[in-house]
Amino acid sequence: MTQNLWNEIISELPNPHFLQTYEWGQVKAAYGWQPHYLVWNDAGCSVSTDFPTLPPQPVKAAALVLKRTVPTGGLAARLCVLYTPKGPLLDWNDALLRTRVLDDLQRFARQQGAIFLKLDPDVVLGTGVPGTETESTEPGGEAVRGELSRRAWRFSLDQIQFRNTVIVEVGTSTEEEILARMKQKTRYNVRLGPKKGVSVRVGNQDDWPMLYKMYAETSVRDGFVIRDEGYYRKVWGQFNGLKVEKLEGDVTIQPFNHPTCQPLIAEVDGEPVAAIVVFAFAGRAYYVYGMSRDMHREKMPTYLLQWEAMKWVKAHGCATYDLWGAPDVFDESDSMWGVFRFKDGLGGQVVRTLGAWDYAPNPLWHGFYTRIMPRILDLLRLLGRRKTRQDLGG
Repeated sequence: MTQNLWNEIISELPNPHFLQTYEWGQVKAAYGWQPHYLVWNDAGCSVSTDFPTLPPQPVKAAALVLKRTVPTGGLAARLCVLYTPKGPLLDWNDALLRTRVLDDLQRFARQQGAIFLKLDPDVVLGTGVPGTETESTEPGGEAVRGELSRRAWRFSLDQIQFRNTVIVEVGTSTEEEILARMKQKTRYNVRLGPKKGVSVRVGNQDDWPMLYKMYAETSVRDGFVIRDEGYYRKVWGQFNGLKVEKLEGDVTIQPFNHPTCQPLIAEVDGEPVAAIVVFAFAGRAYYVYGMSRDMHREKMPTYLLQWEAMKWVKAHGCATYDLWGAPDVFDESDSMWGVFRFKDGLGGQVVRTLGAWDYAPNPLWHGFYTRIMPRILDLLRLLGRRKTRQDLGG
């Protein structure tokens, strides 16, 4: 079994995600997590810490489950936490299959001595902004949520990924149609950049130190916490299998089982002023990291970057472009409201999903963990912000 075979297996299941790929498992393995690969077919469930033996029957479901051991000092218990990011992958509308997968995951959590198992699959609850004419609900998503509640899963207070997002359809649309769906002000800003001397180029490994420094500057300015440079080098390096030297042309990649990431860098007179890192897998692309400097912001380089990203992912076989995050509450009280207004102008559709849910085999340990960990994480975030400022000389 090779990494390409694992990626091919999951690429053929509903809603494959780059956070379920072999590459993402290797990123997390470098930071204390152990990947487990679970596959389901008609015969049952197979579990492996390397790669599952490919069963003779077609695979019906799969999950990359990450395991992290929790130090317990002198206690006899061997505890861990489990997380399957954006998984498991299956047809969630298939009630019998859904029951099998949840039964096996709960059994796996108990066997591993897990404090909890967290999952956050892309199960859609609805689309559009709640309370507006764009809102619609998805009965299948509500059925899944109801079953999780009946099984004593709990909606997680720790939402690792964004519950909601904005998705732009690019695969079946012309460039003119994509532009037409944007809000008028957004189209104006997209066209402003080239008139003001902004250009966009494809980045490469030589740009990584610059990209991290710009990302650190952005985190300090906008008040969010980032990891150390080594982490992003690991992520970008693990997914950096695609070699593209320019934005133009008819070069294509196979979207089915080749996860990749690509930085796009906006420049003015050869000076980088903004950048994004786009991930792609199985026909879907994701805007995961964005960064910018204070200089030349009036030339709107971030708008041009998003437009060039849409053209790039369309040219490379992707059907959708996930703008990676939208508010939990769609009003100005939400910290993501400003970012959402920018994304909303790009002409995508709001997609609201199930979010993260926890299964706790031992509620006592789960209660203790959920009380203590937020305090630890708050301290780590504070220390991380301080370190980032120090590294930038601030």
